[in-house]
Amino acid sequence: MNTSAPTCLALLLGLSSTALADDAPLVLDPSVVTGSRSASPTFDLPYSVDGISREQISEGQLGINASEALARVPGLVVQNRQNYAQDLQISSRGFGARSAFGVRGIKLIADGIPASTPDGQGQAATFNLDTAERIEVLRGPAATLYGSNAGGVIQMFSREGEGPPRIGAETLVGNDGLSKHHLTAEGAAKGAGFVLDASRMDTNGYRDHSSARRDQTFAKLNVQPDDDSKLALIYSSLEQNGTQDPLGQTWAAYKADPRSVSANALTYNTRKSIDHQQVGMNYERYIGDATLQVNAYTGRRSVIQYLSIPKGTPANERGGGVVQFDRKFYGASVRWMQPVESAPGELMIITGLDFDQSEDSRHGYQNYSGNTLGVKGQLRRDEIDTARSLDPYIQANWALDRWTLQAGIRHSTMELAVDDQFLSNGDSSGNKTYQKNTPSMSLMYAFTPQLHGYVSAGKGFETPTQAELAYAPGSVEGFNFGLKPSQSTQYEVGLKAQLDNTRINAAVFQITTEDELVVYQSLGGRTSYQNAGRTLRRGFELGIESQLSEHWTSNLAFTRLQATYDSDFVSGGATSVDKGNYLPGVPQTTVFAELNWKPRDWISTAIEGIYRSKVYVEDTNSQHAAPAYSVFNWRARFEQNVEHWTFHQTLRLDNLLDRQYVGSVIVGDGNNRYYEAAPGRSWYAGAGAQYTF
Repeated sequence: MNTSAPTCLALLLGLSSTALADDAPLVLDPSVVTGSRSASPTFDLPYSVDGISREQISEGQLGINASEALARVPGLVVQNRQNYAQDLQISSRGFGARSAFGVRGIKLIADGIPASTPDGQGQAATFNLDTAERIEVLRGPAATLYGSNAGGVIQMFSREGEGPPRIGAETLVGNDGLSKHHLTAEGAAKGAGFVLDASRMDTNGYRDHSSARRDQTFAKLNVQPDDDSKLALIYSSLEQNGTQDPLGQTWAAYKADPRSVSANALTYNTRKSIDHQQVGMNYERYIGDATLQVNAYTGRRSVIQYLSIPKGTPANERGGGVVQFDRKFYGASVRWMQPVESAPGELMIITGLDFDQSEDSRHGYQNYSGNTLGVKGQLRRDEIDTARSLDPYIQANWALDRWTLQAGIRHSTMELAVDDQFLSNGDSSGNKTYQKNTPSMSLMYAFTPQLHGYVSAGKGFETPTQAELAYAPGSVEGFNFGLKPSQSTQYEVGLKAQLDNTRINAAVFQITTEDELVVYQSLGGRTSYQNAGRTLRRGFELGIESQLSEHWTSNLAFTRLQATYDSDFVSGGATSVDKGNYLPGVPQTTVFAELNWKPRDWISTAIEGIYRSKVYVEDTNSQHAAPAYSVFNWRARFEQNVEHWTFHQTLRLDNLLDRQYVGSVIVGDGNNRYYEAAPGRSWYAGAGAQYTF
């Protein structure tokens, strides 16, 4: 893509200051709880944190993937793999870009319930966007207070049931056989609020062999037991049966036919089924000036995945090409928030304890039976995998005149244990405990009421996930308990400004990481990992949100990130990776720009632009990098009110210029199938109705 692409995106905002002035300001400073643990305007917090509103999540969007909302946050790169068997690819300041499936290196939380396991592996698909009130995104040193996920925190909060009861239905259709049907009921009655939601999404997929069906349900009940407390009970589920996995593409295959799939995907009918259910409770009580917060949750998750490991390879004979596990997970958190009245200014001391555990009954089977391929065959793996974390922390939030200080420390303990019950190939049982103190301190100074500057520093660490520990390097059978956690030191300097009807956030940061977790070898369907030397991430983030006039708003998110290896290392026992090589999966430049026009209360329309620079696909940077691209999208929403009824319609066109590009990459794939093609021009149309009693 030509080098003027970022400039073209910036032109979306070029209508700015000449068409601008308006006396009715827009609220551009949302309150968030992520980071401070108590509701505070983002402008008053001494670190990088953004809030995404309900309107930004839902208006003109499909409500299917979190990438729809998260693209507007600087520092984040959110790639839709077009593969519902592997979920979104999300990275924050470069953390998480290496994940082969799901999300790692970033803590995912929904209504106080972790969507990440104790070892750091998560799935954004469990976020129910139809019920979201807001999403909060924390990046940088302050995120280290949330445990062993050094890259950041993404929290989603669902709506409270409020107002008169109402019911609604919505239907959405689009390219490649996409359809989504959605039913909802919410409101309040007799002192209790409720939200009920159910949806079904079907798609044939852009690429061959990528069809999916996803069913989601959600229920929330919120009550006030007395004047000093409130309670929320939450249930959610996600079900995907037989989701096809198109795998990645080689560069030649992608260029020849972007919709193509590997022959092995068809031969072995690669696919994945998920059944996920969870319940949770959030309780808050005011005790004098203090606040007690307690949450608890439990759930189960069953997964069976058919891989394309060829018949006869050692990995298939020893571990199998079919992965199946049944997971039980549960946990609880308790937090005490105590104002200190005797201190000058406003001082809040927060102490807490987080406990999380997941237990997998994991089996591996050969993906063939006789000459029949792509079926569950002979048992080759049988074990119980347990991950457990217990983390106490203490934090202080202190505002004194023009100064704001937030500091804290967390003691993270994460234990992984394997009980091998398939002993014919040896006993791979074992356990490993990781412990680390992760301090963070942030200091802000108010130069003027409209201009704040801050500095932030912290130390974090990332433990290996169970998937990264699963295979020892080479042909050795058993877990790779020799892997060490990566350890990072993070610094950030930022400015926050509110100028009339414009909010500006700017930050520069540096992250040095020791023992970075990287791919050692990826062969025969198995990927093993190792600790590299040092990595260095330096970057700049800029977010601008403006109310240009009564009817026009704009948003810009710009990220420049240089993520490199800061020392030489050897990968796979032979391949040399040089100092100065770029970390794969991390674009150097990312831009999101949006111009929104709302001429009447009943209509809104917007143009979005996204630019991403080229992305390297493996550590040596010698394979063909995924090229830079720019895409533009258009959306519109219409709404009508007729007595008790509210009707709405949504129209959306993605990739208006019909560009062909690589939407995401699979880092370090051993078969050189790094590339996942994104769709060309795509259309979507939806309509819904709601009745208020």
